[in-house]
Amino acid sequence: MITIKLMTSFLRPDAYEKKELLNFLHEHLEEYGDDKADIEKAMQYALKETPSMGGFILAAKLDNEIVGVVVVNRTGMEGYIPENILVYIASHKNYRGKGIGKKLMEEAIKIAKGSIALHVEPDNPAKHLYEKMGFENKYLEMRFTK
Repeated sequence: MITIKLMTSFLRPDAYEKKELLNFLHEHLEEYGDDKADIEKAMQYALKETPSMGGFILAAKLDNEIVGVVVVNRTGMEGYIPENILVYIASHKNYRGKGIGKKLMEEAIKIAKGSIALHVEPDNPAKHLYEKMGFENKYLEMRFTK
């Protein structure tokens, strides 16, 4: 049976667990992921280990093995910008298609206070899950990088 563990600034993972979550995300985000340093920053933000609005991390486990992780950061911009950004979601490559991503998304939606935004590459197969769950493509994202 899959269990989901919630981690916040009050329910912090220990150092071993944080490393395990970081390594899991880095491996299982595959081509849609980021460098470990960037993933770690998002995790630190969610856990308020750096000055931030906080957020939360969810870890799905099957027999004590991580099979999915979500990182959600609060924006602090209620109303005109979604209150939350789903920064990372990943399922273990050997367990994809078994409903783990959907279960994590449902739990994240339930826990998050306010709206949730996420970025998804057009060719990412998870895009269909997000659409089924009610996420809409409202804007074209443009970035200016310095």
